[in-house]
Amino acid sequence: MRVLVTCPPMLGMIDEFRPVFAARNVELEAPKVVQTLSEDELIALLPGFDGWIIGDDPASARVLEAGAAGKLKAIVKWGVGVDNVDFEAAKRLNLPAVNTPGVFGREVADLAVNYVNGLARESYYIDREIRLNQTWPKPRGISLAGRTAGVIGFGDIGRNTALRLLAAEMRIIAYDPAFRPLDGHEVENKPWPEGVEEADFLVFTAPLNAHTRHMFNEDVLARVKPGVRLINVGRGPVVKETALLAGLASGQIHSAALDVFEIEPLAPDSKLRSYERCIFGSHNASNTEDAVRRVSLQAIEHLFGFLGVK
Repeated sequence: MRVLVTCPPMLGMIDEFRPVFAARNVELEAPKVVQTLSEDELIALLPGFDGWIIGDDPASARVLEAGAAGKLKAIVKWGVGVDNVDFEAAKRLNLPAVNTPGVFGREVADLAVNYVNGLARESYYIDREIRLNQTWPKPRGISLAGRTAGVIGFGDIGRNTALRLLAAEMRIIAYDPAFRPLDGHEVENKPWPEGVEEADFLVFTAPLNAHTRHMFNEDVLARVKPGVRLINVGRGPVVKETALLAGLASGQIHSAALDVFEIEPLAPDSKLRSYERCIFGSHNASNTEDAVRRVSLQAIEHLFGFLGVK
């Protein structure tokens, strides 16, 4: 039995998981992956494996068909986001397929709030100026208490983000058609983008689907509060990059903190790089050793169950 792992956070701790595979007599293949493998690389590689633990790779119908034509019997999407996996194709090909939902709410929320603070107090900008330009800047930030945060997506990540922002005495407006109250806490619920002009911060934690793609766009930009700060720890295409750039250029958006982008990695010539008060991540919000260990073991057990590995 052979298993392919292409998820970078799991690969970063792969030596810890090798004994789990060895104990079950399963051969593990752990190639070096920076972000994803391409469709062509996967098509060449996947038919030789019985199982696949997927990162953000393009698990398209074309890729899964190639795998199923070979040895592939089951797949597991490591983590929460599933927009890169064609589950309909997996079903058609009789490939058991799951993800690991509800596992990173606290970790991603921690980073989201770090970004909120970073934009509010310009701490990343100060650090860069001191390190790179030998200056001693003192930008005047804004306090969080009494400010309003719109949290777009109110699942596990959004709810954990709201809890942390409420502790900072912020007002929360939640945007989610499947909104559930946060027990014991006051959270307003509005349909997107109603009330967006009230928000000092817009925090996107939403997954990517047909309804959320480009939900922040030029029409929404025209409505936002001047000087709003925007954070995205969900999926890159939820925020339309051209609208974000227009907002940064005009000053309608004060600054943005992005762990995710429409195209990843961020291109060396991206216009976003010219905005020095912005904060950029590497689609790494869930990557703590505690979370990676927890989710990787869960993914392994799901896959072994599908493959009948005892």
